[in-house]
Amino acid sequence: MTADAPPQSSLLSGFYRLSPAQRIDTLRQAGLLDDADADQLAAEASGPSIELADKMIENVIGVFELPIGVGLNFRINGRDHVVPMVVEEPSIVAAVSHVARIVHRAGGFIAEADDPVMIGQVQVVGLDDLDAAAEAVREHAERLIAIANEREPNMRRRGGGAIGVDVRPLPHTPGKADRMRDMLVVHLLVDCRDAMGANLVNTMAEAIAPEVERVTGGTVFLRILSNLTDRRRVRSRCRIPVEDLAWKTYSGAQVADGVVRASRFAEACPYRAATHNKGIMNGIDAVALATGQDWRAIEAGAHAWAARDGRYGPLARWWLEDDHLIGEIDVPMAVGLVGGPIRLHPRVQLLLRLLDVGSAADLACVLGSVGLAQNLAAIKALGTTGIQAGHMALHARSVAATAGATGDLVEQVAAELVASGDIKVERARDILRRLSPTT
Repeated sequence: MTADAPPQSSLLSGFYRLSPAQRIDTLRQAGLLDDADADQLAAEASGPSIELADKMIENVIGVFELPIGVGLNFRINGRDHVVPMVVEEPSIVAAVSHVARIVHRAGGFIAEADDPVMIGQVQVVGLDDLDAAAEAVREHAERLIAIANEREPNMRRRGGGAIGVDVRPLPHTPGKADRMRDMLVVHLLVDCRDAMGANLVNTMAEAIAPEVERVTGGTVFLRILSNLTDRRRVRSRCRIPVEDLAWKTYSGAQVADGVVRASRFAEACPYRAATHNKGIMNGIDAVALATGQDWRAIEAGAHAWAARDGRYGPLARWWLEDDHLIGEIDVPMAVGLVGGPIRLHPRVQLLLRLLDVGSAADLACVLGSVGLAQNLAAIKALGTTGIQAGHMALHARSVAATAGATGDLVEQVAAELVASGDIKVERARDILRRLSPTT
């Protein structure tokens, strides 16, 4: 649409009832898509991919694709893995593979995942005495667990299900009653086995709500899982001889020193910790996307855990010990191998077969190890040559392709962009016109 076009209405009644092709045509007729854009979407609005997408979410008009790469060289708990990663940012896959090779030589990553326990929260308000209500819930805990498991008997048969109840009084002002603002939160603890468990936990939380009201005398409002899965964390660790870190013109000791200083910076400064953790999530999110996980839930849990002490800090830390660089990550990791888009999406199934993990715990160990590797890759570069040199070299290829380069010209244009230090689309077009006047 043109910048001076009149504003269009987003009120499109019955849109969800239409097919993807009809939705595109509706957007065209409403003036929200011009003919060229509508035709581009319409050309892709048929076939298995669009049919699958239309089953997954509402109001589908197309499918958005991202590259699938593989992280190489990973050895985790004595087993090698090729790790699928879905991500658009240049350098992530190359960087994580580089670090994984270093760690592989040193013996690989050692990782462990907690039992897959999720938390369902039931909010109770309108209570005269929070402590008495909390004690009533504790006295009826076995009954609440039984009600939850009656609602989901299949999970119980698989060895999971509701296993415990915690109670958290949340007074608005200590020592001062305020029935509108004081509340009691009941935590239902659910072992989800190889499922992420969101729907399961929500169902169980709703199932126990009437009994919670009965025993407390209060009123239940929210009944939903928590994405702060602090009972379902993964820890991964690696130990690298300092001499193995030598890189380019830097000795192993210089690299290790830069990594440790970067780690301490993140521990001391929340502004740095946020970017430190973003680098970790570059790797974790890419694997989560490839394997059909709820990456938004993983992100929420990770950042909440990073702020658990009231101050935001790093998810991974590095230190020196006996001429070795030691790295460790500890992060909530609610993942699954069953349910949701995992079984529905054939590409996810293919990538899980490639990854070759036998349980949700194994998958969590992979995600934690990839996050730790991605973190080392980022701070290793930051503490030596700087992040931009390698990143921009890979970014130049994307810029060259955006300018219209194809085939061997992509690398030629990218090389000249890097050499010039001016990695912009207009510069790439100038180079392309010179190298291939007919393009």
